[in-house]
Amino acid sequence: MRKAKTTKAPYLFIAPALILLLLFSIIPIFVAFFISFTDMSLVGLADWSQIKFVAFKNYQDIVLDPVFLKSIKNTLFYVVFGVPVVIALSMGLALMINFGKNRIFSAFRMIFYTPAITNVVAVAVVFAYLYNPSFGFLNYLLSLLHIDAVPWLTNPVMAKISLIILGVWRAVGANMLIFLAAIQGIPKELYEAASLDGASKRQQTWYITIPSLRFSTFFVTVTTLIGWLQFFEEPFVLTNGGPLDSTTSVALFIYRNGFQLSKFGYAAAGSFILFAAIIIVTLLQFRMQRKNAENQL
Repeated sequence: MRKAKTTKAPYLFIAPALILLLLFSIIPIFVAFFISFTDMSLVGLADWSQIKFVAFKNYQDIVLDPVFLKSIKNTLFYVVFGVPVVIALSMGLALMINFGKNRIFSAFRMIFYTPAITNVVAVAVVFAYLYNPSFGFLNYLLSLLHIDAVPWLTNPVMAKISLIILGVWRAVGANMLIFLAAIQGIPKELYEAASLDGASKRQQTWYITIPSLRFSTFFVTVTTLIGWLQFFEEPFVLTNGGPLDSTTSVALFIYRNGFQLSKFGYAAAGSFILFAAIIIVTLLQFRMQRKNAENQL
């Protein structure tokens, strides 16, 4: 009897979390998958009898939608340029803070982490002022150097770069703490042995610290990649996808069709295409990590 109670105890502890996961994650996924095969709209919400099953029509239409195709290109642009910069800066800042001798490096930990916990709407208001083409602070600084004003949010390419700068600024802090925790977990004996062998600080960083961060680098890469594939808040609050949909991400496209145009079935189809892309990319990352681990063995 006591053994049976002991066996059930762990399940009782995790039951609340599993119930919440089931109600707010797993069940909605299946509901959204069903909706993606219908023409559900606000009319359908009011009267379910008005909902029609359209099979794969939403998927056929969305892959031919020029705005959706443009949002895919924009999202790939964010991923290709945003992810490497976030990883490199996060690791570089973690190394600087951990090995820095000055007291100011301790304050840098909070300074660089603050953007991660700052409200994105407040941040967008500040960056909107910084990027303003007429009286923005950045163009003011450029004018002091006799450089022409930059169309930060009005040029299609420059607008994407501006959003990447904002996204990187917000993402670096949290990933920096992950790298910092991993660095502080590296055994000190490795550095002591390297010092006895005559290795310089740079050599210790390159041959001890960075290789020891491979698991944290893998974690940061996967989570950062997923985050940039779901890039939404920055283009939504700063540009609303403009100019001419040049900053519209896939997540913003889904939001616009689902919550602004009330095309729930169409938006659900887009969300599952994004979901499939995230799953594929994540599986590829795990496969590459497994191959690297096998090669090292």
